[in-house]
Amino acid sequence: MSRIGRKPVAVPSGVTLEIESNNKVTVKGPKGALTRVFSPDMSLQREDGNIVVTRPTDQRNHRALHGLTRALLQNMVTGVSSGFTKDMELVGVGYRATMQGKSLELSLGYSHPIVVPPPDNITFEVDKTGRIISVRGIDKEQVGEVAAKIRALRSPEPYKGKGIRYKGEVVRQKAGKTSKK
Repeated sequence: MSRIGRKPVAVPSGVTLEIESNNKVTVKGPKGALTRVFSPDMSLQREDGNIVVTRPTDQRNHRALHGLTRALLQNMVTGVSSGFTKDMELVGVGYRATMQGKSLELSLGYSHPIVVPPPDNITFEVDKTGRIISVRGIDKEQVGEVAAKIRALRSPEPYKGKGIRYKGEVVRQKAGKTSKK
């Protein structure tokens, strides 16, 4: 049995979870509300303050859906209660980030600044040095996708390591060219 799928999803106080007949789950909490429709094969039951996900058979696709359903449900509950954050750092001379209203303005060595408007349920924060960007939101998938799009604007290059990288990401550096003697 799936080790992840077996674990019950704890619903903290202040979070309400509604399960409809077609496996449409709505989770509401202090940070907002999320809705998702899960596979009709999986069954979701409420047991003393927890949600338990069970699968009908031991087939390969049901085993895969079992852990996935439980993980997505856990991410929804965590998102509406505490939210998710993805921190990124700018490395390079002249690379800066500033806030322009709610939008993020990036100076990345191009001839023009790049303005990134925040999607719904996403907020940006920039520290006072302009080197660290925080992407915050309640949907883990959306936070990761927005962070990946920002990183793709100037991904780290392998020779000097300049670019936008995730906080704690290690960029492997290549050796430069050597001259013939």
